[in-house]
Parts: sequence; structure tokens; C-alpha cells
Amino acid sequence: QVQLVESGGGLVQPGGSLRLSCAASGRIFSIDVMGWYRQALGKQRELVATINSRGRTNYADSVKGRFTISRDNAKNTVYLQMNSLKPEDTADYYCYGNIRTSWNRRDDCWGQGTQVTVSS
Repeated sequence: QVQLVESGGGLVQPGGSLRLSCAASGRIFSIDVMGWYRQALGKQRELVATINSRGRTNYADSVKGRFTISRDNAKNTVYLQMNSLKPEDTADYYCYGNIRTSWNRRDDCWGQGTQVTVSS
């Protein structure tokens, strides 16, 4: 069993910064893609950013230039540095990992979510 545990959410004023962390633990052979998705109230879950095991990144247009995704492969941890936050960034943020849990099995795993609120 694999667990993804997020931390770092909270309330921040517009223009402020937050850093989210997500640590994967459990039966992990390897992790390919890790990333962050978000879901605002009444909206569908959307991709924020992803990073593969070689460090190649992908961002939603709405966060390019403001958010930075990174990972520490030794710690099975992914980070999301969020700068210049806007009210429209308010959402629940979910960590994602495509994780090899055995020699012949790869699972899509999700964290429980962490709330980010951008408001004055």
C-alpha cells in the first residue's frame, strides 16, 4: 500500500507565497511522474504541474512563471512553490504519483488534498 501525504496549505493574501510538499511512502519500487492537481469549489479537477523522474516539467498555462514544481527522488517527495498567488488559485490541491508498486504493477496514487485559500 502506498500513501501520499501533503502538507503546506493554508490562507495567504494575494501576491503571497506558499510551498506545498508531498511525501510518498509504502511499497514503492519506483516513481515515474509526480504532480499536483487542484479542484476549486464547483469545478472539475485540473492539472497544475507535473515532473517526471528525470526532472522534465509541465505546467498549466495559468500558473506558468508563478509556480515551480520540484522533487527529491531520494525522499520520494514532490514540492510545489507557489508565488504571486491570486484569488483564483484558491482550491484543494492534490498530490499525484504514478508509482511502480511491484515488478509488474504500476498504480495511480493520490493524496488526501490540502486546502489553499488566497484572500485578503
